[in-house]
Amino acid sequence: MDSAPRRGGREGFTGGSVGVGADTARSAVSSHRRRRFDVRVVPHRRRSPLRLRDWRMRTKLATVLVVPSVAFLVLAGVQTRVLVGQTTVLSGFAEQVGIGREITAAVDRIQQERDRSAGELAALRRSAGAAERDAAIRALEPLQDATDAAVADLRRAARPLADADVSWRVAYAEVLEAYDRIIYIRPTVPPAVLSSDTILSNYHRAVDALLNLLAEPTPGQDRPALSDAVLRYVQMARVKELASRIRGQLYAAARAGSYGPEDQVALADLRAQQLAALGAFRATASDEEIRRYDRMSADPAFVAAARLEEQSLPANGSAPAVLPAAGWWDASEQRQELLRQTEAGVLGDGIRQADGAASDQLRATLLVAGGIVAVLLVAVLISVLVGRSVARSIRLLRGQALRIAQVELPDALDRLRTVTGGVPPMEVAPAVVRSLDEIGELAEAFVAVHRSAVSVAVEQALMRRNVNAMFVNLARRSQVLVERQLELLDELEREENDPDQLENLFKLDHLAARMRRNDESLLVLAGTESTRRWQRPVALGTVLLAAAAEIEQYRRVRHDSVTDLHVVGHAVGELVHLLAELLENATAFSRPDTVVSVSTRADGADAVVEIADQGLGMSPTALAQANAVLATPPAADVATVERMGLFVVSHLAARLGVRVRLDGGRDGLVAVLHLPGTLLAPAPAEPLEPPVPARMLTAGIAAATPADQPVAGGRPPVLVPRQARSVPVRAEDVLAPVAGPVTGGGWWSRQGPSVPAPRGPVTPPAAPVTGGTNARGLPLRVPMAQLAAVTRSAPSPGAYEPDPEAVGGMLSRLYSGVRRAEAEDTAELPVPPAGWHSEGGRRQ
Repeated sequence: MDSAPRRGGREGFTGGSVGVGADTARSAVSSHRRRRFDVRVVPHRRRSPLRLRDWRMRTKLATVLVVPSVAFLVLAGVQTRVLVGQTTVLSGFAEQVGIGREITAAVDRIQQERDRSAGELAALRRSAGAAERDAAIRALEPLQDATDAAVADLRRAARPLADADVSWRVAYAEVLEAYDRIIYIRPTVPPAVLSSDTILSNYHRAVDALLNLLAEPTPGQDRPALSDAVLRYVQMARVKELASRIRGQLYAAARAGSYGPEDQVALADLRAQQLAALGAFRATASDEEIRRYDRMSADPAFVAAARLEEQSLPANGSAPAVLPAAGWWDASEQRQELLRQTEAGVLGDGIRQADGAASDQLRATLLVAGGIVAVLLVAVLISVLVGRSVARSIRLLRGQALRIAQVELPDALDRLRTVTGGVPPMEVAPAVVRSLDEIGELAEAFVAVHRSAVSVAVEQALMRRNVNAMFVNLARRSQVLVERQLELLDELEREENDPDQLENLFKLDHLAARMRRNDESLLVLAGTESTRRWQRPVALGTVLLAAAAEIEQYRRVRHDSVTDLHVVGHAVGELVHLLAELLENATAFSRPDTVVSVSTRADGADAVVEIADQGLGMSPTALAQANAVLATPPAADVATVERMGLFVVSHLAARLGVRVRLDGGRDGLVAVLHLPGTLLAPAPAEPLEPPVPARMLTAGIAAATPADQPVAGGRPPVLVPRQARSVPVRAEDVLAPVAGPVTGGGWWSRQGPSVPAPRGPVTPPAAPVTGGTNARGLPLRVPMAQLAAVTRSAPSPGAYEPDPEAVGGMLSRLYSGVRRAEAEDTAELPVPPAGWHSEGGRRQ
């Protein structure tokens, strides 16, 4: 991009200077983000809970499990509810049937009290004396107490049935009401103030209410056997009730001494009802119950009572006989007891049958409910196991896919992208899902894709390695040629006396030095360490001077403040390269009539170097992208070649552990370098004086940057050199005087320890250098053997003995240049015309 017309600030480092590209920044940021393993996957569109395809797999599996389970539970609940309802009905039925013992006992006690009261009423009406009343009271009190006790037992037995069905509770309420009327009517028996029908009707009503309550239990329409059981003991109770009323009628006639006008009609009606009830009983009773009744009816006591009763029947038109009261009561009492036992037996059969049905129904309900629960549990367990297996396989597959996509594959690509030596073996983890279903096949497919991607990355790494090797070879060859060119320029500069021609040689010298730095940038691009080596600590100010000597517009660099710090020797070369790139950027993207300020300061155990220019600056977005690239070195790509400076600075800073950050200054850009304490070293014991070229460089800078000249009218001052003509020097010229004895590779050496050789032209060997012969007997050529012979390391400055004639020529040319500078009082620095392009191809 053009630098002159930009108003939003420079977009980055270009060519040999530092540059930023959007693709490079995005690559750095994405590479940084890929290192974070985040299992959350954000879909490209909004997830909707209303779309089935957007549901999570666990939700879908849960739905597949829950929907059939709910449907099964609904059907099972309906069935269970029916069974529970039936069980409840049968349980209530069994309880109602079970209370029949207390009901029949109360009926029997009321029957005895009623029949005896009927006899006592007849006796009192025949002779209503006080003695008879007292005797009636004494005879009835035990019977009344027995009736009260039986009804109390019935109340206690009926208390658990307070929640029974409505019809049963209504019938029970009628029983209690009828019994209350009996209690109310009892005091009227001894005085005989009421008629016998009125008093006995209350007893009849109570017995009928009890018999209705006895017949109230209903098992349901689908239980005919249980209904017949209830009907049998109810019919048997009615047979007993009719026998009791016949007994009461005959006993009342016996106590009265005669039959009343309606007694024979009532007795005939009662005997007819008794025969009908007995027939109904025998029609519904079981064979065992019929045999039991037949055995009971054959009992002598029953037969005696029946024969005695037959005497009360009219025969051949004669009047019925009045039975003896005491004898009839005793005989009928025995018959009633036999009927009571038969009734209890039939009732017991009904109770056992009802309890059995209720137990069977409860057992069936529990079995069905248990079966439903067991089936549901088994179904849920199987569904959970299957769903868990599927969900686990999917979860493992998802985790492996995310690890491959976000961790393993990016890390493998980063490793292969940053590899410098041989390509390491890349292992691909096997599939985590070992099943033979579709999920297992999908896992194998993921692994196959991963393996293919790694294979392609390995091939690219091999190709990149070959390309890097090619870059290294080309850069080495170019370095050899550039060094030879610099040696030749040194020869020409020593022999040249013409100032104009010498100035051109100086320009060629500087261009050659910059070409050498470009070769070193190619080595950094290829991932190879720099060939610059240093043995002793070097002052930080000297390092800054050496970096300034590496750029074209070194005269614009101004060292405001330099801290007395020293840099370890092994980092000097790469640090000079890094600072040169930053200084080149600062001078290339600022006006030629401005200066670039360099300042250093100590920050605890570290050191801070600030390079500030007065250029156009950078936009906030471009500045953020540049800092992101400086923080995370990107991989080499096409954008790297276009903006080599930023790539070189980022990688050199990463190698040295230096933190580089670009900040927007008030009038330009400020590059801040934080040198860690590991790169700093104590000063050497015997500091050496700076060399003459360094002093010349310092003098030239001081002459070219007057600090006391103000800026008027917004126009920058015109720089007027007054003391000496600026001479382009190289970094080795600045650092050579403090080199000391060379024990290893020199500043520019690419080999091991070298021996100082006399300066001068070196002729290549006449015969080619070979390395033996091959299988066919042909000589093997040694690569770069001829270049090694003619590019031996330059001697150290201490061993160099200049030619006196050459030194004289240099001093003569220097004096001539000084005189010319003094004659040019108002010489201005040439300002490049519009359309002039820098070395990197960018318009200034």
